[in-house]
Formats: sequence, structure tokens, C-alpha cells
Amino acid sequence: MPKLTDAIKHLIIINVIMFVAPLLLKMDLTNLFALHLPQNKHFGVWQYVTHMFMHANEWHILFNMYGLWAFGTPLEHMWGRNKFLFFYFSAGIGAGLIYTLVNYYQFNGIYDQLINMGVSGTEIQQILDTGQYNEAVISLSNKTMSEFYALYHTPAVGASGAIYGVLVAFGLAFPNAKLAMIFFPVPIAAKYFIPGIILIDLFFGLTSYSIGNIAHFAHIGGAIIGFIIAWYWKKNQFKY
Repeated sequence: MPKLTDAIKHLIIINVIMFVAPLLLKMDLTNLFALHLPQNKHFGVWQYVTHMFMHANEWHILFNMYGLWAFGTPLEHMWGRNKFLFFYFSAGIGAGLIYTLVNYYQFNGIYDQLINMGVSGTEIQQILDTGQYNEAVISLSNKTMSEFYALYHTPAVGASGAIYGVLVAFGLAFPNAKLAMIFFPVPIAAKYFIPGIILIDLFFGLTSYSIGNIAHFAHIGGAIIGFIIAWYWKKNQFKY
């Protein structure tokens, strides 16, 4: 078992504190620290950082912290603490930004359709506040309206975007390392395993087959930012 490195140790401690403390104190910090859509009144720029330390449940934080430890430890050994922290936060913030852009585009697309139907901005806000609307006036499907409501109200939490960045960087640094899933315990080289996971996320993100409330585009965003940074560092590491 690899030794717990400084940056990863402190990241895990902060994540655990942010998960346990609100439970013990019976506080709900979701509106303050989770990442909301910019149109939502609870949105704050700081949430691009703080959402990385919020988790939905025990399994969510367990899997994320395991991924941080398992794939981040070799990277921190290779890069050092400061470089790893820069990478981790860049991937996490980038994941949040890309997730926001996708949701912003989807939300505005439905918003514009409602405006074109003659629904006023005030009426749209009432729909978002109450979840109720006049089906005789609005011809959009219940599924579309439910998605519109969910985009506005559902915040993103978790370090998954940053972890996906770490996972991609691990794959670039150790492409032949063998990895396996719990539900598919067949060892596969990282250079095949990691792109496969990202393609699965992309499929779920672009279709209606997603299992559970998972921010697939945050995963993809973290993977993209992680790839760009890790690829650049790998390409230029001997040029200084």
C-alpha cells in the first residue's frame, strides 16, 4: 500500500471534515457551497472550488477519496506537492466550468423556447419557483419541463471532476498499468481502460440512459482539462 502523500492526505482530511461536520452539526451547506447554475439565486463564484469538497453520501465520498489516493499518489510522487495541487484544482475548477457551460446552454435553449411561446420572464421564474405550469399554454413535453426545473435547482457536488483529471494524468504517465472495476474485475491497461470510462460518461451525458443523478459532463470536463495539462507537462518536461 503506497504511503499517503502530503497533498492527498490533507485533501482527504478536508473532504471528510466537510462531509461529517454538517451531519454532526445538523447543518445544510448545499446552497452555500454546492455548484449552482448561474441563474440560480444561490450561485456564487466560490462554488467552483467549494463544490469539490461536498459529497452526496458515504459511497460518493468513499469512491472519490479512494480514486484520489489510488491514482493521485503516484502523480504527487512524480510531480511534488505544489504541482499536484495546482493540477488537482485546475481539473476540478475546469470540470465545474465545462459542466456549467453545458447546463447553461441546455437551460437557455428551453428558456428561449418558452419566451418564443409568449411566456414572460416573470412567469418562467414562477415555474422555476413552484414547478407548476399551464399545459394549455406551454406545448413543451413534461420531460423537457422537468429537465428545465432540474437544471435550475440541482447543484453539483463532489470531487469527481478533479478525480477524472487525476485518472487521465495517471493514464498518460502509466499507460500500461493494469486497472479493473469492481463490477468488471478483468485487468485492462490504463491506456484502454481510462478512455473507455470517459466514452461511457460521454454516452450517458448525451443520451437519456444515465443511471442516477450523475454530472457526466463534469467528469468529461475534468478529463479534458487534466489531459491538456498532463500532456503539456509530459511533452515539455525535458525542455527547461
